Amino acid sequence: MKSSDLSSRIIHPAWLRLTHWLNAIAVIVLLTSGWRIYNATRFLGFTIPSGYTLGGWLGGALQWHFAAMWLLAANGVLYLAINIASGRLRRQFFPITLRQLLRDIGRALRGKLAHADPRHYNSVQRLAYLFVMVDAVVLVLSGLVLWKSVQFPLLRELMGGYEAARYVHFFAMAGLSAFIVIHVVMVALVPRTLLAMLRGR
Repeated sequence: MKSSDLSSRIIHPAWLRLTHWLNAIAVIVLLTSGWRIYNATRFLGFTIPSGYTLGGWLGGALQWHFAAMWLLAANGVLYLAINIASGRLRRQFFPITLRQLLRDIGRALRGKLAHADPRHYNSVQRLAYLFVMVDAVVLVLSGLVLWKSVQFPLLRELMGGYEAARYVHFFAMAGLSAFIVIHVVMVALVPRTLLAMLRGR
């Protein structure tokens, strides 16, 4: 396909671009306010520099965190619902075979992973995006335990208790942070993917 033909075709529909950028806003607020909340306890023994946190104090950080939590949850449900209803989830993210995944990881490590058609994801992208979907669900569920532990006793027990939920929540956040770093690096290497997410074409 010619590049002119590719640029004139829809790559990302409007609903996908909208939910993507809303998620980006929600995640940034959640991460920075969450780091401020973490600093109030420092249960892992280190402190995150205050310049990277949001909220100014614990109460302010909690307010930002709860507001962004509802945005992430509502927007995430909308994203998943449209993906499932339209069949996009199945088309874009499955199947993933071990052979394809190992092949694409090898190409990525050699800097030869193809990006000829941004409408289609390679196996590495598929696995990464599926990881983020699952990780976001874990973040929301563990966050509910931390927020309303008494109201969600079964969920609290499934998480291994309140204290365990804190660790689950923190490391799920760390996984999301790692994905964001890799995602931004890949966008920097292939900047037309950013243009596609802005323009849709």
